[in-house]
Amino acid sequence: MKKYNLPTLRAFTVTIHDSHVAEICLNRPEAINSMNNDFWRELPAIVNKLDMDGTIRVIILSSTGKHFTAGMDLEIFDSMDDDKDLEPARSAEKKRRWILTLQDAFTALERARMPVISAVQGACIGGGVDMVCATDMRFCTSNAFFNIKETELGITADVGTLQRIENVMPSGLARELAYTSRDLDATEAKRCGFINKVFDSQDEMLTEVRKLAATIAKHSPMAVNGVKEMLNYSREHTVTESLNYMATWQAGMFQAPDVKEALSAAKEKRTANYDGLRPL
Repeated sequence: MKKYNLPTLRAFTVTIHDSHVAEICLNRPEAINSMNNDFWRELPAIVNKLDMDGTIRVIILSSTGKHFTAGMDLEIFDSMDDDKDLEPARSAEKKRRWILTLQDAFTALERARMPVISAVQGACIGGGVDMVCATDMRFCTSNAFFNIKETELGITADVGTLQRIENVMPSGLARELAYTSRDLDATEAKRCGFINKVFDSQDEMLTEVRKLAATIAKHSPMAVNGVKEMLNYSREHTVTESLNYMATWQAGMFQAPDVKEALSAAKEKRTANYDGLRPL
């Protein structure tokens, strides 16, 4: 098991499994895993570090305690009036850059070369919905619920929910949830396709999610990276543009030795052995 030179973490723990899977776990259960300043600093640093290394093939995003996350910590809102005496234009420009920084913490999950799987128990509120919308797959426990809380608090959700949620559930339902701030329970989340599968307990969920991650990690990381890249690109481009990008991508990536290894492994009835992605 490889050791990672991560900074001292306050909001998370990171576990590296032997299957090339990293589990990033929110670790402030006493605060309902709310997203404080440590959270916003640490999450992109962890994800970017794992991505740059190249040996991790899947990330699991989980949490400790009864609830996944209560969303934004109050200390984030306390700092909003720090610039009240600043000239209005410069104050607005500074606030805009701050919001972009928060957005990038979740975009890091989408930008990472490997799939990210979220495993949710209990409440997933506000910023939690922003976060899981940026992951590739979502699993939850039967007591889980999701809430776009910002509208009820007089805020327009600003770190990713409104830009991503219509890609992972029907538009009408997404708009209803955003306008009303009502809870989306596990049953309805599964029915609408937002959640892949619902489990009776967190232990059962994590066991199955880890198995799924290990299965994905057995495949060529080049191929899996290509799948994620193409799906993300196709979401925001036409079919014609996406096919053109696919052809360009494949012209370079299809030369990889992973194809030969996959065929040899199948012929010899053994597990394929692939090199990791190159460090960035």
